[in-house]
Amino acid sequence: MKLGLLTAPFPETPLDGVADWASSEGFEALEIACWPKSAGPARRYAGTSHIDVAAISASEGKEVVARLQGKGLVVSALGYYPNPLHPDANHRQTVIDHLKKVIGAAGRMGVGLVNTFCGGDAAQTVDANWQEAQKVWPEIIAFARDNGVRLAFENCPMIFSYDEWPGGHNIAYSPYVWRRIIEEWKGEVGMNYDPSHLVWQMIDQGRFIREFGGHMFHVHAKDLMIDRDGLYERGIMSSGMGWQIPRMPGLGEVDWNGFFSGLYRVGYDGPVVIEHEDRRFEGSDEAVKRGFLLARDVLKPLVK
Repeated sequence: MKLGLLTAPFPETPLDGVADWASSEGFEALEIACWPKSAGPARRYAGTSHIDVAAISASEGKEVVARLQGKGLVVSALGYYPNPLHPDANHRQTVIDHLKKVIGAAGRMGVGLVNTFCGGDAAQTVDANWQEAQKVWPEIIAFARDNGVRLAFENCPMIFSYDEWPGGHNIAYSPYVWRRIIEEWKGEVGMNYDPSHLVWQMIDQGRFIREFGGHMFHVHAKDLMIDRDGLYERGIMSSGMGWQIPRMPGLGEVDWNGFFSGLYRVGYDGPVVIEHEDRRFEGSDEAVKRGFLLARDVLKPLVK
């Protein structure tokens, strides 16, 4: 395994600057944020663009990878997390077009993985969204295959605000859906596994890893704290609004010993990339770095 970080919380720092700092602090991998250069949606960090995927050539891309390797860093994946099943047709096409640019850039760079979301229309049921996914994704999957790239969906429901209520913006979050994904696309789509999303869904982490560990192409390390007062006030049917709080690893309720034990048992030996969404460590690059270093110190003893 290699411990790394997602570059999204450094929107104003060039990739080489992020890489220099990450390397100096003992990180070994970067997932490179590849949103469009224009401002992203309201979600935090959406809009971070550390590679111009529309313009980068094969030679330029391979030079970036080689330069990072010279700093002791591998590129674990290119990351772009939009909503390819958005109900607005124009928005949907815009994000799919950019996702294809990310896939094309990954292929030219020799980076074999793109992390993204399956997507979802929050106003529709999971089953209705799944029917739409079967229409939308085959062409994207074929495009990835032609570029020598695999796709990994993060297992996040994307239900954090009233804009995402009640169905969320990403259906690839539960065993119910993941069995369909694996059967439908025969292993061409894998999981970018984030254990924090199991906490607030009350899904058993050990069982989840045992069932789906062989389909995990990439792993995110993010923690989650349950605000018990908020849970009491709003109840579990609020789907986390007001009571589930993203934290750096070690500051929430994820069992990290059990997490790594499960990964080792199923033979996972890929990257473990810290995803930073902890507001306690925001406001400046220095605060963000403190958060990453705290997470590093919690996780590094378990990464071998």
